Amino acid sequence: MDGWGEAPGPPAGSPDVAGLDLRPALEAVLMVVDEPATAEQLAKAVERPQRAVTRALRELADEYTAQGRGFELRLVAGGWRFYTRPAYAAAVESFVLDGRQARLTQAALETLAVVAYRQPVSRSRVSAVRGVNCDGVMRTLLQRGLVEEGGTEPETGAILYRTTHYFLERMGLRGLDELPELAPFLPEAEAVEPESREGVASFDPDAPDTDDSGPPQTEL
Repeated sequence: MDGWGEAPGPPAGSPDVAGLDLRPALEAVLMVVDEPATAEQLAKAVERPQRAVTRALRELADEYTAQGRGFELRLVAGGWRFYTRPAYAAAVESFVLDGRQARLTQAALETLAVVAYRQPVSRSRVSAVRGVNCDGVMRTLLQRGLVEEGGTEPETGAILYRTTHYFLERMGLRGLDELPELAPFLPEAEAVEPESREGVASFDPDAPDTDDSGPPQTEL
């Protein structure tokens, strides 16, 4: 047989990815990503040099802004992804939530802020900064994927917590260095009183949520 032993070519009718128009190809890929895609990943997908892909992504982002589109292309957490433009967020929330409450409670937001600015930080340190036990809200943040375990404290063996890549994505940050300058308003670790609950046993992830005070409730 002619050509026996040679590597087979692409199937008949298969697309020549490298021959596609770059910007529409990038748009098509970005429409299906479920997390920010890096320029390297996108370059591999469209079979183009990474530098050309990065340039095209920035041009697309500028074009969407100039046209006042309802979405924008942003570089977040090291990757590119489409996001709703803030001016039209209310319309999206109305459609997606349909009256359901999906926001974090004030207690959860406060706990998340302490973790973000003091990470890696133990649960008892967070409780000491807030002045209340944070078992329930910490469990909520873990379940939401906003925080994760990040080792243990050498002196006490307490589990340390840190924010996740998903946290950066949800907050629209490229990295932790883009957090607002709020850390000076939180007390230093040395200022936390010695009885900061370091000896409190780790919480049970399967236990029902409880509020910082009062009867049990479900934390959003």
